[in-house]
Amino acid sequence: MSDVRVIIQRDSEREEHVVTTGTTAGELFPGQRTVVAARVGGELKDLSYVLQDGESVEPVEISSPDGLDILRHSTAHVMAQAVQELFPEAKLGIGPPVKDGFYYDFDVEKPFTPEDLKAVEKKMQEIQKRGQKFSRRVVSDEDAREELADEPYKLELIGIKGSASSEDGANVEVGGGELTIYDNLDAKTGELCWKDLCRGPHLPTTRFIPAFKLMRNA
Repeated sequence: MSDVRVIIQRDSEREEHVVTTGTTAGELFPGQRTVVAARVGGELKDLSYVLQDGESVEPVEISSPDGLDILRHSTAHVMAQAVQELFPEAKLGIGPPVKDGFYYDFDVEKPFTPEDLKAVEKKMQEIQKRGQKFSRRVVSDEDAREELADEPYKLELIGIKGSASSEDGANVEVGGGELTIYDNLDAKTGELCWKDLCRGPHLPTTRFIPAFKLMRNA
């Protein structure tokens, strides 16, 4: 197995490390649970990203602006999963992080009631405790349309792949010249629990999500 040389960048400090082929970004920071993602060559990546020779890697702490965005975005995914488990007819819009929290757009026949929000929050807590893994995979346009055939708003986003600007809320879903789907996988069995069209990155698992509160329905 060949070696891979990477640079770990922390502020002004640079350390060269030699690792084996197949090493992930997360393996550079063992036991550091405050690290939730990595900036590799200037781009945010999941900790499951497989490192390439010569890459520069910077840890992303959960308390940093990027880390908070990732936390909020992952929490929005958990909320969407909870909603669809409770209300299977709900159609997904988008769920980007916002300055002080998260939201997700849903198309539902009737607006959510305060009682509905309590039920969603309880379901979210259950999902969080399960420790589901966020798993990224690249898909073709054709496969994405087939997998998301029941999600009309996601089908619209597939059509604008790669065109979303950094200021566009849709950039959390598409862009960068490829389509990716994030699967929420059962921690014990690896079975698919839920999925969404998304660019990521995301937390390693739902257990990284701390306390949260659903405030309102708009």
